[in-house]
Amino acid sequence: MAIKAILDSIVIVGGGTAGWLTAANLAKSLNCDKNDAIKITLIESPNIPTIGVGEGTWPTMRKTLAKIGIDESEFIKQCGASFKQATKFVNWKSNPLNGENNHYYHLFSSIYDPTDFNLSPYWKLGYAGDESLTYANAVSPQALCCELGLAPKQITTKAYDGLQSYAYHLDAGKFSEMLKKHCTENLNVHFIADDVTEVCLDETGSISGVNTQNSGLIEGDFFVDCTGFSSLLLGKALNIGFKSVADTLLTDYAVTVQVPYDDPNADISSCTISTAQEAGWIWDIGLANRRGIGHVYSSKFMSHEDAERILLEYAGPQAKGLMTRKIKMEVGYREKFWHKNCVAIGLSAAFVEPLEASAIFLIEAASNMLAEQFPRQRVGMEYAERKFNESFKFRWDKTIDFIKLHYVLSKRDDPFWRANKDEMTIPDSLKAQLAHWSVQPVSNYDFANVYEPFPLESYQFVLNGMGFEQNLEPSRALFPMVDKATMSFDKVKKITEFAVKDLPTNRALLNKVHQHGFSKI
Repeated sequence: MAIKAILDSIVIVGGGTAGWLTAANLAKSLNCDKNDAIKITLIESPNIPTIGVGEGTWPTMRKTLAKIGIDESEFIKQCGASFKQATKFVNWKSNPLNGENNHYYHLFSSIYDPTDFNLSPYWKLGYAGDESLTYANAVSPQALCCELGLAPKQITTKAYDGLQSYAYHLDAGKFSEMLKKHCTENLNVHFIADDVTEVCLDETGSISGVNTQNSGLIEGDFFVDCTGFSSLLLGKALNIGFKSVADTLLTDYAVTVQVPYDDPNADISSCTISTAQEAGWIWDIGLANRRGIGHVYSSKFMSHEDAERILLEYAGPQAKGLMTRKIKMEVGYREKFWHKNCVAIGLSAAFVEPLEASAIFLIEAASNMLAEQFPRQRVGMEYAERKFNESFKFRWDKTIDFIKLHYVLSKRDDPFWRANKDEMTIPDSLKAQLAHWSVQPVSNYDFANVYEPFPLESYQFVLNGMGFEQNLEPSRALFPMVDKATMSFDKVKKITEFAVKDLPTNRALLNKVHQHGFSKI
């Protein structure tokens, strides 16, 4: 069979968030509502349940939803979504002392862009005034807004705009169904509900098609593997190996539970709550109608029975009698993400523990890059493959470093936490950065790549929140703009007073969205 020079059909194998979000991005970018556009087919097994625990997003999701043509109010209504403004890290700095918890906030952004004027060294040097003022509270009103359960905007704010930066918590299963409906009804994506029984290769070792149980052979020019941990196409058919990072990220299991509110008007947290435990941590995500709670842990340091018990104790009496789900986590990534005419997106490409909600963001990033760089002619395939692989090797390595950072900085003394600080488990790249930052502020020069998954601000929130020891006294003269810094800190205080006074609670705003929706003007 002759190899086609022009690529005019894409087959996505696997649904869920990865498959349907990729389909939507490709369809919108490649104009699949036109007669001469690339044909996109998605094959999803009706018999394989999705993992469905990726319920946290980044602010990029607002742009993605607007791009693919989904109304924000309808998204919130259909996906049980709520507003997320930060992650609150409880007891990560150290073990609770005399029953008193410690915490800090990783916000999405601060009032002043640190790439223009960085307040962090001025806060470190004491120019924010009140010594008890945390870094997050010094540079943004959002930490206090989260403490008070406030929303990031008002009902009169235009859809996808915010008075403060925000993302969403969402029901992953409902989100997948909404994307499926949108893709098939509005974006001309062809859907086949079937099981793939065989992946067929041509004489070059590329994928030529997939055999299905009931629909026969489905041929295509390009294939996207969204088959989850099984990695049916890239891993099994094309034999691309998996690089484990289990020697760096030591958690290997999660046990989860979905807990309904005891009161339909119960408060909804405006942030993901991450609470450190003896051998891992618990996430707590508040949706409109329930909480999604999961205990991520290391089976080397804790039994499955104890992990489930701790989860249910944390969840409280509302969790009594509810079914829990245990998930084995293989942390790491494929040696290549794109090989020949196949790219893996989602769990088939990589997986790291969900500490910073990077899973959906990296699906967004991968589908965006594929859509923007898709080679319509086969002659461009090799270069596109190399760029994609380089980009996502960088992004996953940086994500792993950032997640590990939280463990390395902790002063907790449980065996699991001590093991995480063993030099052998810490990437050399992270060691070098921490050595540098012990005497220098984090700066733009540390983030030279435009595709850094976690920017300067994220590192500053974690380093300052965790109490990272940084000696800037010998460099005090390098920060002469004291008047500008103190004025900036004062302005944040005033904005905080305004925000606390005028913003509704998360629950109150969601109720209004369900009743009226956001303004579209």
